[in-house]
Amino acid sequence: MARENYLFTSESVAEGHPDKVCDRISDEIVDLFFREGAKAGLDPYKTRVACETLATTNRVVIAGEVRGAAIEQDAIEAAARDAIKNIGYEQEGFHWRTANVEILLHAQSADIAQGVDAAGNRDEGAGDQGIMFGYACRETPELMPAPIYYAHKILEELARERKAASGAAAMLGPDAKSQLTVKYVHGKPVGVTQIVLSTQHLDENLSSQDVRDIVEPYIRRILPEGWIATDTVWHVNPTGKFLIGGPDGDCGLTGRKIIVDTYGGAAPHGGGAFSGKDPTKVDRSAAYAARYLAKNVVAAGLADRCTIQLSYAIGVAEPLSIYVDTHDTGQVPEQKLEATLFDVMRLSPRGIREYLKLNRPIYARTAAYGHFGRAPDAEGGFSWENADLAEKLKAHLA
Repeated sequence: MARENYLFTSESVAEGHPDKVCDRISDEIVDLFFREGAKAGLDPYKTRVACETLATTNRVVIAGEVRGAAIEQDAIEAAARDAIKNIGYEQEGFHWRTANVEILLHAQSADIAQGVDAAGNRDEGAGDQGIMFGYACRETPELMPAPIYYAHKILEELARERKAASGAAAMLGPDAKSQLTVKYVHGKPVGVTQIVLSTQHLDENLSSQDVRDIVEPYIRRILPEGWIATDTVWHVNPTGKFLIGGPDGDCGLTGRKIIVDTYGGAAPHGGGAFSGKDPTKVDRSAAYAARYLAKNVVAAGLADRCTIQLSYAIGVAEPLSIYVDTHDTGQVPEQKLEATLFDVMRLSPRGIREYLKLNRPIYARTAAYGHFGRAPDAEGGFSWENADLAEKLKAHLA
């Protein structure tokens, strides 16, 4: 029997966090290869990118393996600088214009390519072995766990206000972290007992209380009415001043915030990062497919909570297994759901890419504020957040 009354905590980090700067740059490179490949008339199914980024004081190193459009290093460097500029870094220790950008991209390994590429009667295989998870629940309209969802929304709101450059939020810097401890009663989120917000600020004279005065109205605007009580504990910049932010304050790497990227610890994570990878890498595409299926199971009213696991082997097209757990909330047997999900969506790497239309430059926007619980956009981004499979699922199970 699941616990009904408990506290659960999740954290998020802003787009200016050092690791998120690196995720953004890596995903900008993925988008660049899809964009330039389309301009050159290349088959998008043959684009391959596995891009890692390191960022530290006034230095960015981009490394990895690629295949596809012939892109000059100047264009790759420009994409990195544009990302840093958009995030908002113009400080002495990390500036979009003056940072040293080193590019160490090379061709994809032939040994990996032979397993991933389609050949003869063989479909393209998974880009690696691994397990991927998807999750959905009824805690928010977007069918996400409440702690991570609202932790993201707080930072997204602060970034929006900071970039608007009006009012007190203009004194905030790009680097920030949030954390919410949410109280559950009878299994439902009802309030926050602890709020943690650490944000870089540009005025050295600001105290922690000054920063709280700036951010508190935005936090109250984001959280549901009644969630902040008189006994809610606030921790705003609890260490004091936070002037040195981003990669100048702490080295960043691609792929170090995988729990922030998914469900904030409320559901399992397979272990693989998403950013910097084209969708032949099932770490990314199969995690998107698993979320899509889990969300549609819940949206169809077949369960209140749903966890889905997929597994793959490198070079093998079809998943090795599918596992569904509806946490004692399901309306149909889980084994029947597993068989039905295989019927309604082809879960090979190519099948996922075709179904969710992933061969597009849609990845930079995923790099901050979570890959899940976001609204699908007109350019095809976040297609895995659509609930358009719900009716088909219900029909199959009728």
